[in-house]
Amino acid sequence: MDRRLLDILCCPSTRQPLAMLQSHELAAINRAVEGGSLRRADGSVQAEPLREGLITRDRTLVYRIDDGIPVLLADESISSAQVTDFPG
Repeated sequence: MDRRLLDILCCPSTRQPLAMLQSHELAAINRAVEGGSLRRADGSVQAEPLREGLITRDRTLVYRIDDGIPVLLADESISSAQVTDFPG
């Protein structure tokens, strides 16, 4: 993701700055996706593993990136609290 774009993006719910998920964080999220237990804010199941993602400064909300495009919809955010082994 372009660094200039990342510098201006923020969480639509909390207005916190966003950072790229690190590989170990992404792996923890994807383990939860594989387990079928990960839900988005709207209650729907996150069925597809994430290839990339963004996380809020307080490390509570994750947004996926699809084909290089951040999906910054509050209803599609993922709470990191659902992931028991999320680094943090």
